[in-house]
Amino acid sequence: MSCYVDTSVLVALCTNETESTRVENWYVHCKDELVSAIWCISEFASALGIKERMGQLTHAQAIQCWDQFQKLCSRDINLLPLEPIEYYAAANMILSTNKGLRAGDALHFACAERHGAKHIATLDKIMALHAKKLKLKNIF
Repeated sequence: MSCYVDTSVLVALCTNETESTRVENWYVHCKDELVSAIWCISEFASALGIKERMGQLTHAQAIQCWDQFQKLCSRDINLLPLEPIEYYAAANMILSTNKGLRAGDALHFACAERHGAKHIATLDKIMALHAKKLKLKNIF
């Protein structure tokens, strides 16, 4: 079975966040195939940039987190390409809801749906809300 991993979980795995210990415990014991859209690479880099600008990470720490993320992706995360149809599916998801679904999150959902994921690992409350609507069981 596959579990779609949202960038919020990848950030918690590679940086020090409130939920990092819980996420690390899940990750160590997870037996599912872990998948995410290749889009998570840009999203993860953006999260590191934000943390650096806010003073939560030094530049050297951000580089260490980036290296850890790259190792994680090369070992344990199957990065899925995004196809044009997923951009349309994401747009339709956004247009059909009034609950604040963001474009990047909709792309994640469209990719998870195409891949047939039944579970999602996300720490994002808005994403978790939409996951229920899409019948994706949130790990967290």
